[in-house]
Amino acid sequence: MIELRNVDFSYEDKPVLHDASFRVDQSEAVVIMGPSGSGKSTILRLILGLEDPQQGQVIIDGQDISTLKEKTKRYMRKKIGMVFQDGALFDSLTVGENVGYYLFEHTKLSFEDISHRVYQMLGFVGLNADEIIDTLPEQLSGGMRRRVAIGRALLSTDPKIMLYDEPTTGLDPESAENVLNLIRKLHEHKPISTIVVTHQIADAIAAGDRFVVIVAGEVAFDGTLDDLRECTDSRVRAFLAPFRSSFAGVAKRRFVDEL
Repeated sequence: MIELRNVDFSYEDKPVLHDASFRVDQSEAVVIMGPSGSGKSTILRLILGLEDPQQGQVIIDGQDISTLKEKTKRYMRKKIGMVFQDGALFDSLTVGENVGYYLFEHTKLSFEDISHRVYQMLGFVGLNADEIIDTLPEQLSGGMRRRVAIGRALLSTDPKIMLYDEPTTGLDPESAENVLNLIRKLHEHKPISTIVVTHQIADAIAAGDRFVVIVAGEVAFDGTLDDLRECTDSRVRAFLAPFRSSFAGVAKRRFVDEL
């Protein structure tokens, strides 16, 4: 569904990505991780067609999105659901209006039909619609806002691809676990290709089937969790080292010890 082929990208004179290549197959969950500023979020912008590479190709569902006209890019984006950091909900709209925004603005469905779909989607993401549908985002906890954002992304486009940019940043451990469980639930119940961008190793293990490590704009690692345990690349090991003491679970501590 998604493939980067030898991508170079710079902001003006600042190199961000160099010869970056990896792919995400249909229904696969891939985590992109690496230090802050390594180019992870830029990869999401390239996949969305918000930026074009200076060299290389960004293939979405068989098409190089960087060669398409803007009108066609907008059509391609309908295949993609995006969950931004902190949810990026509309502050002046209620939860129901946020989740149903695309349907209200771009379809001729009745208010009753849209409301029914919004109720169903809030239930799917683990929220009580009766309690929150008329509230504003600022009245919700951080974890609830992320769930609402995921529901909005799903109801907007019925996507083939879901992108998550640092989905647990700023959340308490319980809220973070709930959001990660929802990402896994969605991945397991729908034929969706998933990319999660994070710098947190614990999040990566919870969310991914395969892992890509970006260091200084280059793909330093691409493989499974077992491959990651055995990776000898000094750049990857340096990235993982600070997280050795950050795991609460025995299994996760064992994983870090093996690194």
